Amino acid sequence: MVELSRRAALGIALALASGPAWSASPPQSKRGKMDGYDFEFTSIEGDKLPLSQYRGKPVLVVNTASFCGYTPQYQDLEAVWQRYRDKGLMVIGVPSNDFGAQEPGSAAEIKQFCELNYSVDFPLTEKQDVLGKDAHSFYRWIAEQLGEGALPRWNFHKYLIAPDGSIAGTWPSQVKPTDKVVTAEIEQLLASKGK
Repeated sequence: MVELSRRAALGIALALASGPAWSASPPQSKRGKMDGYDFEFTSIEGDKLPLSQYRGKPVLVVNTASFCGYTPQYQDLEAVWQRYRDKGLMVIGVPSNDFGAQEPGSAAEIKQFCELNYSVDFPLTEKQDVLGKDAHSFYRWIAEQLGEGALPRWNFHKYLIAPDGSIAGTWPSQVKPTDKVVTAEIEQLLASKGK
């Protein structure tokens, strides 16, 4: 009985020393340090959506929901997308049910809702966790780069990835995508991209 207890204690100690079963850190890039383009989502249509295809362009990533007080920001996101996409900006919506279960629908329902109500034509991902142990690796990278306090506190939190892959800006839900503080940063990145 004593031997079993020692083995159990040793097993528990080894498990604790090795850390949690999931890693808070995303996998390492082939180039060394991870950047914002090293992640891949699955599009709402079920296709691969690697951020690497946008390398060198600013990318605005926003966790979204269909039944939230901030849902009208889809209209603002679409406006920003229409205004800057030909200049190089990419906008990506990441539906999430993490806050108040405000995104309960299927991929088809989410896509239809966004198209019918807000004429959204920027890319949407499949529904993702943005918090906790099952969070998408992009959001775990955000926490690694900026700390847990930089993770979304609600739907429509915005992250702007710079052309070099760094995090150029982060704005909470209450800041609209069309707010001057967001668009000024986008314009600065687009201007520096052309140099």
